[in-house]
Amino acid sequence: MNNDSSSRIVAHLKKWISSAAPGAKLPSTRSLVAEYQASPVTVQKALQTLTAQGLIESRPGVGTFVRAVRSARPSDYGWQTAALRSPLAPPPPASSTMRNVANDAISFHSGYPDRELLPERLVRAAIARAARGDAALFRPPAAGMPELQSWFAHELGASTPAGTTPPNPSDVVVLPGSQSGLSSIFSALAGRGQPLLMESPSYWGAILAAAQAGVRVVPVPSGPDGPDPAELARAFEESGARLFYAQPNYANPTGAQWSAERREQVLDVVRAKGAFLVEDDWAHDFGITSNPVPVASRDDSGHVVYLRSLTKSVSPSIRVAAVIARGPARERILADRAAESMYVSGLLQAAALDVVTQPGWQTHLRSLRHQLESRRDLLVTSLRQHAPQAHIEQVPKGGLNLWARLPDGTDLERLTRDCEAAGVIIAGGNEWFPAEPAGPFIRLNYSGANPGAFPEGARIIGQAIERNGA
Repeated sequence: MNNDSSSRIVAHLKKWISSAAPGAKLPSTRSLVAEYQASPVTVQKALQTLTAQGLIESRPGVGTFVRAVRSARPSDYGWQTAALRSPLAPPPPASSTMRNVANDAISFHSGYPDRELLPERLVRAAIARAARGDAALFRPPAAGMPELQSWFAHELGASTPAGTTPPNPSDVVVLPGSQSGLSSIFSALAGRGQPLLMESPSYWGAILAAAQAGVRVVPVPSGPDGPDPAELARAFEESGARLFYAQPNYANPTGAQWSAERREQVLDVVRAKGAFLVEDDWAHDFGITSNPVPVASRDDSGHVVYLRSLTKSVSPSIRVAAVIARGPARERILADRAAESMYVSGLLQAAALDVVTQPGWQTHLRSLRHQLESRRDLLVTSLRQHAPQAHIEQVPKGGLNLWARLPDGTDLERLTRDCEAAGVIIAGGNEWFPAEPAGPFIRLNYSGANPGAFPEGARIIGQAIERNGA
């Protein structure tokens, strides 16, 4: 009987709602009990049914109201096609390194170190102190906090030999991460439609920044020792480029580190061509069995535009980097940054400076070196045992990644899909080539979570490679 009474109340109220204005207030429960000669429980059940159907909504302490019902219709954004016109360059697909994956997956794809490799205690304390200081309330200078500028300048100056003038703090422009710095450098120093020389393979983010800046990328082959100076000179001559982007220390993805001789040879070519070297020192804090020596430490004539980031070594949430450039180049980069973001958060700058000037920072870096070495060696050993088909040409002396060549004819898309189905996430190497890939490669990050799973991940990769070649 209650069910029949509830259904009768629902039917009557639906009829009333259909003619009521959105937001109209329903009679009180007491009034409905009297009107329908039903128990309070039956009335409440009817109201719950109408609420579940989206017809009414209850506002505690106020009453029950007719819910505004919006008719669903597909949105038409077709007008934007004509307004935007064709893009100057097709946008590259999102990098596989930025994917979020399940916690139980064996992840070799990410570009960031695991949380346990970060100076968490230093970061939390630095953020708390910064929040209590003036940096939380005031706008910093466009080029960055003077104290942080001085720190970046001193870091590069510490590697500068006698006879070479070290950089001044005024040469430093603080950035909200190195990715935005690349965009500004390419836009300010090359310009839309102009050629840009780039190591191949190279950092996918630099390839993306070049596409967004509208520059024309000219690949320069680069191996375990870096680019061939003669090939670089020829590329400068044939393209007319005046900008060369490279990662001399622990290159992403290959892990290559230029020798002292190669650094001098490349710098000689850049000087002879009256050009710039954009040196991305992204892995400065990730040396393992060697120490990074910036090419910029050998230059005081403004040929090297030096980029240094703290995002990966301090915390992904503290996006702070710097570019060190001398002469008019610095002013053009600063002008581009001012137009893009005006200034970098003083709170983040203060926190970053706090972390890297604490005594515990150097202690952390020494510990990090040993942790990266054990992880790297474990992954190399696991691959050689379980996936010998993945050829590692060079065990990197620093950085976060292994670069492995796969057998010719390997279907990378199928391989990554098969590995993911088995719970292993890898990054296919194609996105690190600014032009056609030189072969099938994969990049494996050994700084991710759960290094104990590296052997199992290598076993799954090896099995997937075998099936791929079958």
